[in-house]
Amino acid sequence: MSTNKVPIVAIVGRANVGKSSLFNSILRRREAIVAQEAGTTRDSIMAKASWRGRDFWLVDTAGIKDPEDEFEFTIQEQILQAADSADVIWVVIEADTIITEEDRRVAKMALKSKKPVFLVVNKRDKAPKVPIESFLKLGIKPIHATSTTQNVGIDELLDTLIETIPKATLKEDPNRVRLAILGRPNVGKSQLFNTLAKKQQAIVADRAGTTRDINRTTVKYQGKEIEIMDTAGIRRNGKIEVGIEKFSVIRALSAIEQADVCLLLIDANESSVQLDQKIAGMIEEAGKGLILVVSKWDAVEKDAFTHDNMTPRLRRDFEFVPWAPLIFTSSVTGQNVTKIFDLLLEVMEKRATRIKTKEINRWLEEVTNDHPPAGLKNRTPKLNYIVQESDNPSPTFKVYGAHTKFLHWSYKRFMERRIREKYGFEGTPVKFWFFEKHVTHKHGKRPFHNG
Repeated sequence: MSTNKVPIVAIVGRANVGKSSLFNSILRRREAIVAQEAGTTRDSIMAKASWRGRDFWLVDTAGIKDPEDEFEFTIQEQILQAADSADVIWVVIEADTIITEEDRRVAKMALKSKKPVFLVVNKRDKAPKVPIESFLKLGIKPIHATSTTQNVGIDELLDTLIETIPKATLKEDPNRVRLAILGRPNVGKSQLFNTLAKKQQAIVADRAGTTRDINRTTVKYQGKEIEIMDTAGIRRNGKIEVGIEKFSVIRALSAIEQADVCLLLIDANESSVQLDQKIAGMIEEAGKGLILVVSKWDAVEKDAFTHDNMTPRLRRDFEFVPWAPLIFTSSVTGQNVTKIFDLLLEVMEKRATRIKTKEINRWLEEVTNDHPPAGLKNRTPKLNYIVQESDNPSPTFKVYGAHTKFLHWSYKRFMERRIREKYGFEGTPVKFWFFEKHVTHKHGKRPFHNG
């Protein structure tokens, strides 16, 4: 993606003034988590936005306040970094609250940057009679009154913005690869994200639940644009708290859908966890590429046999995805981190494999001749014809025949094993859909498939 001359707009302000609501209103989707609880946003979240043919980056930041500990200090540092890298700063305050000392500190910080600064007086619907002129004491012009809940003042704010920023168009590479980092809380996702991104974009802290939103960055590797998504940790259903954390898990599930390939991080010190298997199953079911990443390898006491002993155990735990590459990494030492990119490109190459219809039908004939399918209820399935779906991002095949609904699940596994022996497909699921040859089906309508 080219970001040359594409301006950055940073939204700053104290906690709970509606920054994330404004962010979502402009994007017209729920990208950042919005809740009544103050301090919901922790990472600086960045997304592409457009208005009247102008493209810009929009950055949502955490609420500015006095840092109480090192963790909070890291958050505040990110806000300053976001403001420093921005071309325009929006300072957001509340219309129904008198100007606070924190508001003054935010305004002073923004004005000190010498960047164009807008004052956004949000929640105007709660205080419609308060004169806008009363906020001039902060020293910021222009002033825009908005209500994100009523969608008031947003268009006017954006109209003023595009008069300030240069005309720019953000061109996305259609061949961009999207990589999602997933796993349980506190397995090292954000630290790997930082190491891959080569910069401190996500917060790294030794506590569970640090990342709540999907944090994104784009890097180039061997000429390929790779968008990396860091996600919140996924917990067992019974341990997911109502509210913000539940939304975080939804974001993680959304990242699976958006991704081409997912990294499933497995803590080297706690590697036999059923939830890891469940997440892998979700990725496989979604038809996404999968790489199993053992994290924190530097923290394991090991000898010459540790790696060789752990590998077969992990393979047994994840025997339902034997095609997923397994790599041992350390974000602290950098061990094998670059190899993740190499694996990613290899998996994407396999996912893009297209087999000619004549060739794949020759393969089907060989397979059924070597081992004819058995059926159920005295019905013997017959597989006559196979074709690969051309518009599916993962290897997917339609198989036409007779009595296909009686095909035993073990034969479907056999077919998958044989096609992988022939064509590889490492790192990606392979799907077969079965159709009765005498029935005409519209594209995408699948009366029966192998699951």
